[in-house]
Formats: sequence, structure tokens, C-alpha cells
Amino acid sequence: MGLNVALIGAGAMGGAIGTRLCETGHQLTVFDLDADKVADLVAKGAQAASTASDAAAQSDFVITSLNSAKIVELAVFGKDGVASGARPGTLIIDMSSIDPETTRQLAAKATEAGLRWVDSPLSGGAPKALIGELTLMAGGEAQDVEDAHTLLKDVSAQFTHMGPSGSGQATKLINQVLCAIQFLGVAEATALAEDAGVDVAKIPQALKGGRADSALLQEYMPRFATRDYRRTGRIDNMVKDLNGAQDLARSTNTSMPLTAVSAEVHRLLTRIGLGGEDQAALMEYFSRSGQSES
Repeated sequence: MGLNVALIGAGAMGGAIGTRLCETGHQLTVFDLDADKVADLVAKGAQAASTASDAAAQSDFVITSLNSAKIVELAVFGKDGVASGARPGTLIIDMSSIDPETTRQLAAKATEAGLRWVDSPLSGGAPKALIGELTLMAGGEAQDVEDAHTLLKDVSAQFTHMGPSGSGQATKLINQVLCAIQFLGVAEATALAEDAGVDVAKIPQALKGGRADSALLQEYMPRFATRDYRRTGRIDNMVKDLNGAQDLARSTNTSMPLTAVSAEVHRLLTRIGLGGEDQAALMEYFSRSGQSES
């Protein structure tokens, strides 16, 4: 039997999560400021709510999928927010990517309001959400995380309790560091292959199973080569996460030179108007560089 779930935030990621929850039999109530995004999920079986408060009032679980810590805080604790409508003991599962320290503060605030909080950011993007194969890293009290998993097992293939509140978000920042450096490396290698006259289409198969192989290589080198910029994520969201990783590194006095280079390239692309594009648009950095030198 499905669970009663509220979804706050129906963007690219939230919409994919909501779609999967509807398809796996859950009773979904959705709130988003964008009526068209809500309508997309209503067409798939969800119910629309007029406020986050109303959505929470009908649900045992509340998933937030939002773009920043400030928006998460407003959606939960602001006017007509989740906290004003949720029943005591409601479990809030924040699947946004925000900083660990704010997460700990929000979790404490939720406890004071008689609510429970689990941070469960994700890796895999919308395509993996739609087929229930997200990788999730969770932070929070053990029982709360276990309860969250009863719902999130329908959207994930890998779910790991990383520790107390904020641990999931810290792990996500580490994930983003690894992804950002790999994205840039694969794009750079694609540019070299093109300039050297190597058939880029053959490289993923040629390297399959070797040390250089990765899921990211297999998915993104063909997209880089064909300039396939269909959006499954956003460059400006990666900038946000890399900023968070660098803030965390400063607090721990960790040297991260590769992250710094990757962050600067992502910031440059955002500055020239590509922030809303998929990571595949990293190829524009190399394309534009080549054009400027010719």
C-alpha cells in the first residue's frame, strides 16, 4: 500500500522524483510556485495543494527538492510553510543539495517544532530518479533514516546512512567534487581527441573496463562529442555545490586545487550565460577557447 507523501518543489529533479512516486503507488500531494510543474504531476496522479502547509497536513512524509538553503527554510518554516501544517512526528526528507551547517540548524529547528528531519541528497539526476536507481546519502537519527528508507527505496538503488544530520549533505559535496573534476576531465579529453583526429565515438568502448572507464565517461563523452546539451542537470547548480565544497574545505583547512580549477571553469560558463545548461555544455569552454585562438 502506498504512503501519503507531500512533495515541495516540482522542478526537473522534484518532478522526476514525484513521477516515480506516483508510478510506484504512493499518494502524492504536490506544491510548487510554478503551476505548470504541478499540473504535470497532477496528470500523473498527484493532487495539487495551494500551499506547502496544506500539502504537509495531508501527509506522513514531506520531501523537499529545492534550489537553495534559503528556499528550503522558507518552504518549511516560512508563512504557510510545511511546519505550520504538518502533524507532530511528520518526517521531512530534504533531497535538496544545501550546506551541512544549515542542514544541522534546520534539523534542530524541526525537532523544536515536533518534527523529524533527514537530509538525503542524491546522485544520478532525473534519469535515474525516473527508473528508481538514484544513489542517496542520508544524515539524521538512525530510526528517522530507516523510516525515510521505507519511502525512498522506491526511487533509489543505493541508500546509505552516513551519520548525524548534515552528513548526507557533506557526502553530496564530496560526490560533486568527484563529478565536477570528472566532467571537466572527460570534456578536455574529448577536445584533445577531436583535435588529434581520433574517432571520439570509439573511445568509450575502447576504454571500457580499463582504469579510465567510468559511468560518466560512458554517458558524457558521446554527448560532449555530439554537443548534446539536453538538460538533466544545470551548470549553475554545480557552481552552488562547488561553492559549498570550497566553504567546507576552508573550514577544515583542506587543500583542493583541482576543485578550484573546475569551479572556475563552471563559473566562467555561468558568467557567459550557460548556467542554465546541462553539464554537457562544458564543451563550450573548449570550443570557444579554440575559436578564440584561431
